[in-house]
Amino acid sequence: QVQVVESGGGLVQPGESLRLSCVASGTIFSPNAMAWYRQAPGKQRELVADITSGGRTNYGGSVKGRFTISRDNAKNTVHLQMNTLKPEDTAVYYCNVKVGAYYYWGQGTQVTVSS
Repeated sequence: QVQVVESGGGLVQPGESLRLSCVASGTIFSPNAMAWYRQAPGKQRELVADITSGGRTNYGGSVKGRFTISRDNAKNTVHLQMNTLKPEDTAVYYCNVKVGAYYYWGQGTQVTVSS
């Protein structure tokens, strides 16, 4: 079984930064892709960014240039550095980890951007 746990959410003002972290643990050798998704109230869950085991990254259009995804393969950890946050970034952020042919989700961490 694989457990996925996010941390680092909170309340910030517009223009500030936050760093989210996600750790995958359990019976895993090395996750394939690791990703961050988000879901705002009344909206569908959307991809924020993903990263392969080789370090190739992909970003959703609204966060390009502001967010950076990175991972530590030795620790099965993925991070999301979020800079210049905007009110429209407010959402629950979820970590998604692919291990073999299966996908695992964390419980989510709330990010609120408000003055």
